[in-house]
Formats: sequence, C-alpha cells, structure tokens
Amino acid sequence: MDGPLVPFRQFVLKVHSRCDLACDHCYVYEHADQSWRTRPKAMPHEIVVRTARRIADHVQAHALSRVTIVLHGGEPLLAGPERLGRTAAELRAALDPLCELDLRLHTNGVLLDDRFMDVFAEHRVKVGVSLDGDRAANDRHRLFADGRSSFDRVIRAIERLRRRRDLFAGLLCTIDVRNDPAAVYRTLAELDPPQIDFLLPHATWDTPPLRPTPTAYADWLIEVFELWLADGCRPPVRMFRSIIDGPSGTESLGLQPADLVVVETDGAYEQADSLKTAYPGAPATGLDVMRHDLDTVARHTGIVARQRGLDGLCETCRACPVVKTCGGGLYAHRFRSGTGFANPSVYSPDLLKLITYIRERVDMRTHTIPLHDLARGFGDADDIARLAEAQESISRGLIGRAADLGGSAEAWDLLVTLDQRHRDAVRRVLTHPYIRAWAVNAVDAHPRYLGNIAVAAAAHAGVEAEAPVEVIDGAVHLPTLGTLRVGPDIDRLRVRGGEPVTEGEWRPLRRLTAGDFSVVLEDADPFRDCYGLPPAPSLPDDEVARWQRAFDDAWKLIESDFSRYAPALRAGLSVVMPLEPAASGKDISAAARHAFGAVAIALPADPAVLALLLLHEFQHVKMGAVLDILDLYDESDERLFYAPWRNDLRPLEGLLQGAYAHIAVTDFWRVRRYVDPERGDVQFARWRSDTAAAVETLAESGSMTQIGKIFVAGMRETITPWLAEPVPPEAVAIAARQAREHRAAVERGNGTRP
Repeated sequence: MDGPLVPFRQFVLKVHSRCDLACDHCYVYEHADQSWRTRPKAMPHEIVVRTARRIADHVQAHALSRVTIVLHGGEPLLAGPERLGRTAAELRAALDPLCELDLRLHTNGVLLDDRFMDVFAEHRVKVGVSLDGDRAANDRHRLFADGRSSFDRVIRAIERLRRRRDLFAGLLCTIDVRNDPAAVYRTLAELDPPQIDFLLPHATWDTPPLRPTPTAYADWLIEVFELWLADGCRPPVRMFRSIIDGPSGTESLGLQPADLVVVETDGAYEQADSLKTAYPGAPATGLDVMRHDLDTVARHTGIVARQRGLDGLCETCRACPVVKTCGGGLYAHRFRSGTGFANPSVYSPDLLKLITYIRERVDMRTHTIPLHDLARGFGDADDIARLAEAQESISRGLIGRAADLGGSAEAWDLLVTLDQRHRDAVRRVLTHPYIRAWAVNAVDAHPRYLGNIAVAAAAHAGVEAEAPVEVIDGAVHLPTLGTLRVGPDIDRLRVRGGEPVTEGEWRPLRRLTAGDFSVVLEDADPFRDCYGLPPAPSLPDDEVARWQRAFDDAWKLIESDFSRYAPALRAGLSVVMPLEPAASGKDISAAARHAFGAVAIALPADPAVLALLLLHEFQHVKMGAVLDILDLYDESDERLFYAPWRNDLRPLEGLLQGAYAHIAVTDFWRVRRYVDPERGDVQFARWRSDTAAAVETLAESGSMTQIGKIFVAGMRETITPWLAEPVPPEAVAIAARQAREHRAAVERGNGTRP
C-alpha cells in the first residue's frame, strides 16, 4: 500500500438483507451481484456488538472526532423496532464517549410508524427516505411484489418525519429521464426535506443506462437546477451544492479518497454497495468483523484503488477540465469488461455538461473561494487562507495611492525592493488589519505613513534600512512591531536586527497567548479607530494581565465547546483591539469592513462572554471578506429592513451581516444552555427564531444575486435544524415575548411598520 492509511469515517450496517418492495432498479436484488441470497435475513446481535467494538477501536486508533453510521438493507425496518433499538443502543454506548456519532437509517418508508419513531427519538437516529418523485414517477419502479403502489404509504412516513424535524435526514430520488423533472422536483421540494439527493441509476459500460439523447441525464438535472435556483436553492440539493461548493460527503463526485465500508448481515466487510452493479463478488473483500480489524480492511487493494485521487483515473478523465469536481464519477459506473474500472464514467458526457452549465450559470467567481462551509457560518483554515489572499491583494492595490498623494518615493522604492527579495516580510506587514484601514480612511491626511510600513517590512526581513516616516502624537508606529517615542525633530527611522536604532523609547506590541495560539493586543496603532466606538488608550500592565487571563479562558472554552470555529479563528484572527468600556456597563464589540483579521472588544467581566464576542465579531470579519469578492445582493436596493438585534432599520447588507453573525450567537447559546440553562434556553430560543426569520427575509427580498441565493441557502441549512431542538416551553414563551416587544419598539422608534 502506497501512502498513509486512510481511516474509515462512514460505515453502512446491513441490519436486514431482505426488502418488502420489488423495485426493478434496485442494485441489491436486480443487478449482477446476488450475494444477498446466501446471507442471514437479519444481522445477529453478536455481529452488531463486534462491529461496534471494531469501529470504536478504529476511532481511538486514528483519533477521529466524528463518524457516520447508516443502518441499511434491504429494508432495515424489517428488523423491527426492538432489534433496531438494541442495535442503536449498542452503537451509542460504544461510540458516544469517543466521538460525535451521526447515526442514520435509510428506508423505503412503507413500515415507518410511531413505534419506530419513538425508537429513533430515543437513540437520536436520523431517517432518510427513498422517493422517486410524484406518484407517476415513483410507481414506475417502486412497487410491491404484487404491483401495488408504495406512494401513499411513503408520503405518510414522510409526513411523520416532517412533524419530527430532528429525525428527518432527507429524501433520496433515483432519476429516470422518462419522468417529468419539474413534477419530480416539485413533489420532493413541497415535502420540505432537510436535503434532497438525486442519484444517477446504477449502470456500467456493459449494462448502460437508458439514454434517449446523448446527455439526457444532464438535461434532466439542468431543468431541475433552474427550478431549484428560482426557489432560492431551497431545499438543499447535495449534487448541486457539491458542484458549486466542492464535493462534500458524497462518493459520486470529487477526488476525495473513499472512506466508506459496508458490514453485511453476516459480518462480512464489503466495499461500496454500488459495486454490486459491476459483476458478481465485486464489492467483496474476504474479510469480516469477527477476524479482522478495520485497518486491515483499509489496506485491501479494492479500498486503496478508490483512494488514489487523480492518479487512479484513466487518461481521458485526467485530461478533463472538470475532473476536480467530477472526480471520474461514481467508481462503479466506470466498469467495463476487459478494462475493469480504468474508464470514464458511463455518465461522463452528462457530468461534463452538467458541471460546466452550473459553473457558468452561477458565475465562476464562486470558485475563487469555497462557499459551502463559509455559507453555513463556519469555514476552516483553508477557507480563511483564501479570503486572506484576496484581502492582501486589495491592500496591495490600495497602498499605491500613498505614493501619488505625497508619500515618500524613497519609502516606496524600499518597499518595492523588499517585496522582490523578501516577499513574506512585506506580506506580514501588509496583512496587518489597520494597513487597509489607513489606506481607505486616512491616506489622504497621512501619506508619509508609507515609510512606517516600509521600515516595518525591512525589520521583518532582517535588513538594515532607513526611510522617511510619519510621527503621530510624538511617536513612530511600526505596524506589527511596536511604537517608538521620539523627539520633535525626528522624521526618519533606521532599523537594524529587527528593531529601531534611532533614539527613543521603544515599546513592542503586546500579545495575548493561549496555548499555541497568539494574537496582538493592539492598543497603539494610530489607525485602529475605525469602528465607530472609542478605542481604549494604551493599556497599563495590570490591564494587559487581565486581558491575558480572560483570553486564555475564552480560548479554552472555544476549543472545547466551539471547536468547529477554532480553525478559522486560528487562521484569520490576528488582532484584538481594546475598546473603552460602555458607560452603561453593556458588553460591546465591533468589526470593521476594512480591518480584516481584527475585532474590537471592551473587556467583559466573564471570559465566556469574551468567547461569544470573538465568535460573533469574527463572523462579521468573514462576511466582509466574502463581500469583497462576491456580489451577494443587488446594491441598488435601498430598502431598510427590520433586524432583531438592532434598534434601527438596516439596509440589506446590514441584515445579511447581522444574520450571518447571529448564526454563531445562536450556536453559542445552543451549547451554552447546558451550562447556564436559565439564561441560555431563552437566548437560544430567541436567536434561533430571529436569525431564521432574518434568513427568510433575505431569501424573499428579491434582491439576492444567484450567488447570494446559494449563500443564503447555506445559512438556512445551518439554522433550520436548530429550530427543531427541544427547548422548555416557558423559555420559548419568554423569547417570543421579548422578540415581539423588541419589534414593536423598533417600529415605534422608526415611525414605520417594516
């Protein structure tokens, strides 16, 4: 095996191998592999116990933070509620202490009743249902053995799940191009699922799909895509989101290595079920849970073959312009006798047309940043790095004005030379948040500050250099380094060995540190006053010590309870700027559009509040950077909107910014209510409702661009499941009353009913 072992993060357990429907397109019963005939009908409990242990050992060995387990079949509901309850309990007991377990079940829905729903609620099992669209579409394939329709019983099952949104995972629809795409989509969308998965019917080059035209499947999906786009990208459609944002959680698109394994009812490990369509025995590994651990399975040649990324594709695929999105399509769909899987997908023409169409339709600029996690309110270090690259480009473009407005040509030449020879040192200075704030807000009055920037870059490069600088309030500030108090006659500054050699009192920047994470505590930069709130003056040492203690505690809380936000904060937060405390004693904080990477905060008494303010304001930082790259809304819309967190009406951008920030606020109280239920339950109930309402206002404004609709759909994707989480009725009532009172006060204060 070449390269490191790729651990499994997705597990499919075949808890029952028979089915109560006779779908003629089923890959388990109707395709090449017929191994189901020799397997037990139901997975014995000893196999369940052993499987749970194997997965737990795998999680511990690879320090996995999250795994997904899908209870599957056949039809898993044939196992009955008692057996499924025991299975779920076993999995929860083995894995909940070790990682986050996303436990799901996929069903045809015909047996789903209240007994099953109670079991799934007890063990937190989310349920996905197969439905191929409207009645005519569904009944083309999904029938009982005697020819009866399954449609009405499936719809009843879905209605049960709609009443229990916390248990509803979504709908899966297998495409038949003979079905009306509009009727299929409308039927599925009107059921308001959390997600729709459109699946290409399993086929190979030996048994190709029905194809009335060369790109019939692309054309069918494009029609659905246009309807979905017109609906504001609601509900989420995983195939479309994967094409727009980058493949996520699906093996049918993308180059990510396969991390899924199947456990059959007899305990045999198998590869992805879709391989059953290729040839008899195609998914088999010859391994089982009783004798083999999961690392052994991960080294199986069949598993490894699906983890080679671009190198595992045929020459035709490697040369394709959409290969990074397509990834060669589903592995099983590449099979041809004689050449095995070293072929393009049998759906290759459709994938090329569909991906190209969607990219062009939503504007290729969406691919300058990965939208999916950012739109949902999160984002990892790579996402933030992409935003930071764009911000650096903007800053570079802006500072050139300083030379034209009276900045020193000597300073400009020094900066250009340093950029050619020590680009990282120049980058370190130009990405300081208040460089852009100076370039946008103050360059006309302070063009000589260009020299301060150049000298700071020289210091980082370790180069001895001198340039004219600007003295402000008796000091020369070197961004990212510190401040030199100087006499009145100083107008030039020399650095050597990373520090000024000109006489004066040198005070380096202070930093806040928590573990291996550190940010500047910026109380000296002359251009930090860009928030509309007064900055604190230079802090005495005891106040810095207070900040240090609070920051350390706040960061520990973020890492332990809000770890999903930590990578973005690590990558993007570089400065905390202290504000003067509010006279009212209210906690205050801010972010500025032209100060990427910085947040301004008045130190709160509670470190948990500091954690909240860091999360909240960094959301604004991210959104501002996104808006610098993408046009999410029509800027000609001058309407004002009610924003539940403000006492004034807000323009569309303000509402968008606030809603995005309050995803993190809602999430904070969603978690924090378990520590502080008296306050947290009300806060969570209030902000989840108000944020969801603001997201819908954005979606229905008629002013979001196509990219903006997709972004808002991502925000909705995060907030909607939280609406189904149980909260004490009294807390919900208090939150609703607070929301009503706030809106009424805003309407009175603004003399209007928005």
